[in-house]
Amino acid sequence: MEHEECCARADAEIARMAAVAEGADPRTPVPSCPEWDLAKLVKHTGIAHRWVTAIVATRATGPVSPRSVDAGLPPDPAQYPKWLASGAGPLMSALREAGPDTPVWTWSGQGGGGWWARRMLHETTVHRADAELAIGTVPVIDPVVAADGVDEFLAFAPSSGRPGQGLARFPAGQSIHLHATDEGLGEAGEWLISLGDNGYEWSHGHAKGTVAVRGPAGLLLLLAYGRARPDDERLQVFGDAGLLTAWQDIMTL
Repeated sequence: MEHEECCARADAEIARMAAVAEGADPRTPVPSCPEWDLAKLVKHTGIAHRWVTAIVATRATGPVSPRSVDAGLPPDPAQYPKWLASGAGPLMSALREAGPDTPVWTWSGQGGGGWWARRMLHETTVHRADAELAIGTVPVIDPVVAADGVDEFLAFAPSSGRPGQGLARFPAGQSIHLHATDEGLGEAGEWLISLGDNGYEWSHGHAKGTVAVRGPAGLLLLLAYGRARPDDERLQVFGDAGLLTAWQDIMTL
């Protein structure tokens, strides 16, 4: 996706998440984020938006502490949804003004304005799904967004702090094939994750894996992030299901 599309979609996702949380009990548990309630989920997401706004707007060249950013959090958690929505304008302005190629600090060591637009799209999409799961709604994620989200997850999971090094315990040569069943994605909706001695490599395309899983791209994104489990009845799993479960458990710690 181009930079402007990421910005527009991220803007829409912020509005959707705020709408989901509006009127819901802030104390509602979030099953996909253990020990969090809806208020903490919304707070986390809104602070992330304001943190990235500060990074991009100031063209930061090094790490910025989230604690250094004045989030303007309201004292009443019932006001958090409106506060979340109010952060969209400054974030989008900063991202659009910077454009995709302006260099700023990122935790991956790569990218700049465009990297953060994409990251905020997927960060918000997954947390919007968390909010929906909390109130008992089945999340629906656009297949194009979901497929790009899987790409991003696979590309940056190790540098995000997820324990990719734990994959070393798996014998090299095993592989996981993810296959999105949505029409129109083509090879962009298929991934082969090849496990090796130093973590994993991945590529697009159809191939036979040690284990294969088929389902909608949105559900595969939630699977990657640990929001859906391999035994979900909407997924079809072929081969070594234990490998898929073990991979998910390590990648989502």
